[in-house]
Amino acid sequence: MKKNIIAVFSVVLVVILLCFGLDIKSVDEYYLTHIDDIKPDSETVFLTITCHTVLDNYNQLDKRLQNEKYVPKDGVILKNTEYVLRKGDTAFDILNRAVRHNKIQMEYQGADKNSYNSVYIEGINYLYEYSCGPLSGWIFKVNGEIPNVGCSDYTLKNKDKIEFAYSCNLGKDL
Repeated sequence: MKKNIIAVFSVVLVVILLCFGLDIKSVDEYYLTHIDDIKPDSETVFLTITCHTVLDNYNQLDKRLQNEKYVPKDGVILKNTEYVLRKGDTAFDILNRAVRHNKIQMEYQGADKNSYNSVYIEGINYLYEYSCGPLSGWIFKVNGEIPNVGCSDYTLKNKDKIEFAYSCNLGKDL
């Protein structure tokens, strides 16, 4: 009898500790609160996600995507937003945090799954490679230039300006 009381008490104590001692969050709660607060001494970068070129090539866009939900009227999926730069962050790290925080759909291929050994952005906001013609897909720029490396290989510096832009002509239209 004494052993049963001790066992029951122990189980109740563990349950109380688990309920009140842990900060259990849903996936949505975690990502909505997992963006660092910008402090005066924080290093930061800026990110924009655009699809302006689709507006000029709307007739080539997959009919199922011809909707403001996928292609906003102004061509801006994510306006220029400032994010805390953590040590070693790449362009992909910032993009990944931003789309999760803002609940923007993204699909990518891991660096180990392609010959470039860098993450490949397959689609953002349901706009994929070839969604708007045979030369269309996602390209990223840092400070207005298209780097010679993939987004998961480009380590960012303080105040860098990153843009993930949808191109309909292999980047020549950006």
